[in-house]
Amino acid sequence: MVSRAWLSEYAEQSIDIQYFIFSIDNVGLIACDYLVRAADRGVKVRILVDDIMVDADIEDILMLASHENIEIKIYNPGVNLGKNIFEKAAKFVTDFRSANQPKTFIVDGQIVITGGRNIVDEYFYYDHEYNFRDRDVLLIGKSTNSVSQSFGDCWESELSLPVQKLANDELADVSDPNRFDRLHEYACNPDNFSPDVRQRLAKIPDIFQQLFENGEVHWVDDVTFVSDVPGKNDETNGLGGGGKTSEALGQLIKNAQQSIEIQTPYLITTDEIHNLFREAIGRGVKIRILTNSLSSTDNLEAFSTYQSTRDELLQTGVQIFEFRSDGERPKKIMEGELHGKLENHPIFGLHSKSMIIDGNTTIIGTFNLDPRSINLSTECITIIKSVDVAEEVLAGMEEEFAPENAWKVSEDFNPDGEVSAVKRVKTWTRKIIPKDIL
Repeated sequence: MVSRAWLSEYAEQSIDIQYFIFSIDNVGLIACDYLVRAADRGVKVRILVDDIMVDADIEDILMLASHENIEIKIYNPGVNLGKNIFEKAAKFVTDFRSANQPKTFIVDGQIVITGGRNIVDEYFYYDHEYNFRDRDVLLIGKSTNSVSQSFGDCWESELSLPVQKLANDELADVSDPNRFDRLHEYACNPDNFSPDVRQRLAKIPDIFQQLFENGEVHWVDDVTFVSDVPGKNDETNGLGGGGKTSEALGQLIKNAQQSIEIQTPYLITTDEIHNLFREAIGRGVKIRILTNSLSSTDNLEAFSTYQSTRDELLQTGVQIFEFRSDGERPKKIMEGELHGKLENHPIFGLHSKSMIIDGNTTIIGTFNLDPRSINLSTECITIIKSVDVAEEVLAGMEEEFAPENAWKVSEDFNPDGEVSAVKRVKTWTRKIIPKDIL
């Protein structure tokens, strides 16, 4: 969060932002404040957000887009914005290709942050009820060119419409020069954005210098950014069809020789995935997967389907670990931030989508191990071929595989009983939803 804020503060020409969710909660409003201040300096800001997860009134979005240097487009509108209630309902239950998942933050076309995070409180440990463990990667150099190209493709897609085209009425006060004052006041209020955070922002140059001096910034010869095309696939193959990201990941798994380490919040496997894993294990490849437990998941529908195929996946020889909602590592991070000691610890869920192949190739992105990411949603991944990077990411993974942070599942044990009977019943009732759309 601090890196994004500092980069916004020192952007010189452009900021291009693409997210699945951009909420107007505490973090979202503060992010908007930084973007408006950048636009005031003449920086061109473009924001592309998926319609299905727009968490703001059309008036608020139009107000932000009224700035002469800010453009906002909505990807595949119809569920939240721009249609009547009957059209929205029909689109929600029939258009399974609508999700546009790439999450990229591009500054001056030279620096990129991409990975699993959305712009919402819980992705930055600012929610006191539920937070996500997630992972991003910061890219500098020529690999940013392909990220900018992907953003441009999505921005120019016929599926992306300017927010002004979705509004029935014009805002009355878009010419008021003081219309962003309340936003600035909110972001400067210590109750909403602790002064300690601004002190950390001032130290960012020193922090980056330390990273360089300590060898924690890795210069890598082989970095590839892969993104699906808008709309993912045509409709000739029903709900199937795949995309560039699923093809790239499938090839990496097929070429693995020693080990595959996976973190995925949603784990919905098919016969094809089982066969892929079974073949890899037959070659002597060790496969470990960390996913959410019933106690940590934010998606009962997805967990219900995983629950039905869990034993079958275990029979392929894959090791499965489930994330503890009360793990020790997230607690330490939450307490170590600006929140101080909390009387009640929030629930933590896993949201990082990462993979390490043979200890030398790291994949960080938006891709979940489920049919929706494989066939429907537009996803993106960064493939980094570097032993140093793999070792660093694996060290973080190992901590989360540890018993204090995850349960190891077997055919004789799973931690479903750690939750209430009510939640178990709710999960059971979700089993009627087709696997292919989850």
